Amino acid sequence: MQQTIALDRPNLSEDIAEKLREMIVDGSLEAERINEVHLARQLGVSRTPLREALMRLEAEGAVVSQPRYGFSVRPLSADEVEQIYPIRAILDPEALKAAGLPSQKSLAQLKRLNDRLMEATTPESIVTLDDKWHLELLAHCPNETLLNLIRQFMGRIRRYELALMRDRRVVENAFRDHADIIGALEKGNLSAACEALEQNLESGKTPILEWLRQCENK
Repeated sequence: MQQTIALDRPNLSEDIAEKLREMIVDGSLEAERINEVHLARQLGVSRTPLREALMRLEAEGAVVSQPRYGFSVRPLSADEVEQIYPIRAILDPEALKAAGLPSQKSLAQLKRLNDRLMEATTPESIVTLDDKWHLELLAHCPNETLLNLIRQFMGRIRRYELALMRDRRVVENAFRDHADIIGALEKGNLSAACEALEQNLESGKTPILEWLRQCENK
């Protein structure tokens, strides 16, 4: 008998989207064509929130849809990683430059979020906290178009980040990178903080590419 997966967050469509991202990462959802009836039954939900979740994943690039065919999983791709990560390494430092040095209140919040990142135990919570940390860092950037681009790319790489953050060493490296950025900002050195942020964003590419190669060789 197929096991029903428990979903209990208030925002059901986002809960479903998170579960689908996990299923894509672990290979349990790799169908060329997603059977919405069977998948809704497996998740224990109706097709309406499932379709909302699939549309969210389509916006992220994790699934694609075709008229009269429905949704299908977009395979995890080394090419996508190679293209996206360098873009984040350009966009985020530019946003930080525009944002300028944060207030003491914002620095305190960055430290709290970084501490929570180290305490988190699931890839989902770690990735969510990492995204919150980066958005807090850039919160005072006046260029809303730039921030929207960054949020879009966060969505695009989320399924890769879920795989990346399964490795505790990666989480510890992220914590140290964040601490270095905070330290530079506390010293008033915005240029050094931007350089550290660029390095932080570039550092995720190599372990993800290694993980993808391991998956291909299984």
